[in-house]
Amino acid sequence: MKNKTYYNDFAQTLKVRRDDHSLGFQLKKGTQEFVEDLLAILFPHFCKEIFYTKEEIESRIVLLERDLKRLLIPLLIETSLNLEDTVKQFMQTLPDLHNKLWLDAEAITSGDPAAESIDEVILAYPGFTAIAIYRIAHEFHIRHVPIFSRLITEYAHQITGIDIHPGAQIGTSFAIDHGTGIVIGESTIIGDNVKMYQGVTLGALSVDKNLAKSKRHPTIENNVVIYAQAIILGGETVVGHNSIIGGNVWLTTSVPPFSSVYQESKITVRLKENDKHTD
Repeated sequence: MKNKTYYNDFAQTLKVRRDDHSLGFQLKKGTQEFVEDLLAILFPHFCKEIFYTKEEIESRIVLLERDLKRLLIPLLIETSLNLEDTVKQFMQTLPDLHNKLWLDAEAITSGDPAAESIDEVILAYPGFTAIAIYRIAHEFHIRHVPIFSRLITEYAHQITGIDIHPGAQIGTSFAIDHGTGIVIGESTIIGDNVKMYQGVTLGALSVDKNLAKSKRHPTIENNVVIYAQAIILGGETVVGHNSIIGGNVWLTTSVPPFSSVYQESKITVRLKENDKHTD
């Protein structure tokens, strides 16, 4: 009898919380399917089935628009945003989004000696996938649909190990090589033709909640290369254009254009005891 009473009370608590925080059936799964379907329209490399004709592509775009409306209904119902306008504005960005992603793919291809073709980059490079999904999410972020945009980028994080906040502002021809462990914070600004390697963090100096609306993350200007495991922190930190940030650098102050910043390390080679007395 005690167990029954306990379960009744617990079930009531769960019901109240479900009623207060219900955002629709399978929103996370639906968001992931939306991303996959959109990428399949933009690039045949992501297709699960073949469709070639203009009419087939157009019909897929119409279905995608319908699915997007269904996903956004529970997210916009208590906001001042108009569902039809929000969906229409996003769908109108698709040509520009597609062009930006081709530039990203070309930048990765031209900057990586191991890349045989742009098709290989689109098919197999997690860096390209992460950038593509970020650019989709960013369009919803700037239209004030934060939960949906965050669900989109967390899907990229899940499948690539690359964490890009949808609020970050990233220019054209962005290249990520390898990419695992990269973190790019919400108020980061990245210019054009920037290349980044695995383990880079563009983060904040403080996680104080009172700073949530401030510029907390660094600015990376055009034509910068940031090598593996570099950590660049702070909203006032600016990496000037055409600079190189070496691996394992910890940077919290600005550097001027055309800088080269490296972490010095000392390497000591010690012989084994039994090697010291060999002739």
